[in-house]
Amino acid sequence: MPARTSSVPRIAIQAVDRFEFERALLRDGITAIAGVDEAGRGPLAGPVTAAAVVLPIEWIRDGLPAELNGLNDSKQLSEMQRERFFAVLTENPAVHHSIATIEAGVIDAINILQATHRAMNEALARLHTPPAHALVDGTRVKSLRFPQTPLVKGDARSYSIAAASVLAKVTRDRLMAGYDAEFPNYDFAGHKGYGTPAHLAAIARHGPCPIHRRSFAPLKPVQSELF
Repeated sequence: MPARTSSVPRIAIQAVDRFEFERALLRDGITAIAGVDEAGRGPLAGPVTAAAVVLPIEWIRDGLPAELNGLNDSKQLSEMQRERFFAVLTENPAVHHSIATIEAGVIDAINILQATHRAMNEALARLHTPPAHALVDGTRVKSLRFPQTPLVKGDARSYSIAAASVLAKVTRDRLMAGYDAEFPNYDFAGHKGYGTPAHLAAIARHGPCPIHRRSFAPLKPVQSELF
């Protein structure tokens, strides 16, 4: 009796080309391509940090070196993986990178969106050679001073943005570990400033410290009703 064949159509599973956008720009003659991403937009405390990374053209054309296998959106990586990729990226002279940090006081003064965009602009401007084009994680940044391609969930779609994501995340996590030593009542090394129940309980018990974002609820003062 002949074997029965399934009538369910087969769907070809195609791997994501995480250099798709970089290669398209190369075909247009654009070679200085920076990925830019931020970390720390949502926490109640600490800075927002942005990183910009320009990967070598050879990697874009031929693929990542073996030591970067598994590079991805930093949120999808373990702390050990992030630290390993951070070391590979920052210690390789062929990888150009820069990092910018905007502290809580400035965030309160200009709001978190503007602070994030300022950090991105500063990170790009600090690169040794200004990029000809930026791949930005998220939606279009109107104030960006460089030509850009916005990519929603770009840290999972572009290796350049993923690299920036790792650098921004590791840098901010290290800063928060330093703040933990300075302000030991809040466990910043553990929750990194996010609004966990333990963090909210610590704020209720000790009040805010100098790195808390006073413009964020529940730290924002409640305005009395005007009559």
